[in-house]
Amino acid sequence: MKLAIMQPYFFPYLGYYSLIKHSDKFILFDVVQFIRHGWIERNRILKPAEGWQYIAVPLEKKGMTTAISDVKIRNSEDWKSRLIRQLEHYKKRAPFYKDTLAVVESSLGLKTDSIVELNANILTKTCAYLGMRLDLSIYSEMNLAIDEVTHPGEWALNISKALKAGEYLNLPGGMEIFKPDQFRSANITLTFLGNNLGAYDQRRAQFEPGLSIVDVMMFNDAGRINKLIDDVSFPSIGSGASQPAAQQ
Repeated sequence: MKLAIMQPYFFPYLGYYSLIKHSDKFILFDVVQFIRHGWIERNRILKPAEGWQYIAVPLEKKGMTTAISDVKIRNSEDWKSRLIRQLEHYKKRAPFYKDTLAVVESSLGLKTDSIVELNANILTKTCAYLGMRLDLSIYSEMNLAIDEVTHPGEWALNISKALKAGEYLNLPGGMEIFKPDQFRSANITLTFLGNNLGAYDQRRAQFEPGLSIVDVMMFNDAGRINKLIDDVSFPSIGSGASQPAAQQ
């Protein structure tokens, strides 16, 4: 079994979907401390004229040590309507605007105050639209017994051992936290998979790479998106990565 583990991202970028497609099981890792201004509650789309902007979910105030699993959405705000309005500028230039809007509305339609549950639903809906298989679990709900973790890279190692995974896949940005010898000793193949972030026509002069899957869906049909998702590389430990660093 090929296993991949990631924190729950909000409408993530192509590299995230490459991990999903090239793994057999995908776990949303939600028991560690939530860090503000990451990719759990926001991602990037095009601005109407040039550059990019954030789409985001407002969150309730939380303590410094709050786990991702305990982060709640501030549903007292009409944030869903605001997000949909941010997408309206795509209508004039994006050939798949209506299809994408339907996926976004379905993804946001889940009644929940849990950012983890929302992001899990987003993955379910977007993968279904793309025709991608998704075997998804939320770590805090798995009740999985694992060995004691002594450094960050051992989470993936010990979860892999508990699930009897033969291979663990990770984005290149996380190389530094792993100790490859530990994986070799456990007979688990450690693989780093990077997406090359191939360009597509955004109907403007300058291409903005590494945006949310929402932007990718606006300009490409499911077949083309799968080709972009499959455009991967396998950098070795110590090499540079082609991902936007903030989304690794």
